Amino acid sequence: MGMQCFTCGKKPAVGNQKTYRGKAKYLGGVGRKITGTTKRVFYPNLQRVQLVTKEGVTCRKTVCTQCIRSGKVQRPQKKKPFSTISV
Repeated sequence: MGMQCFTCGKKPAVGNQKTYRGKAKYLGGVGRKITGTTKRVFYPNLQRVQLVTKEGVTCRKTVCTQCIRSGKVQRPQKKKPFSTISV
């Protein structure tokens, strides 16, 4: 699983890059013209993070930043939870 998000499956998308010339109309020109289009690739912002899978196993996977920020990925606890001393 190369450049692909572990949770949502997001992967690189293909699009066009446009090249313009001329001056914009609102700046007093006659308008911007497209002089060429070339293919380009939009890569997802993938990060290698430690996460807890549904089985409870901690592993390191590549996940996109949108999944991390939205909370779709559960991160492992860094410290043990606080507990009181029983007498």
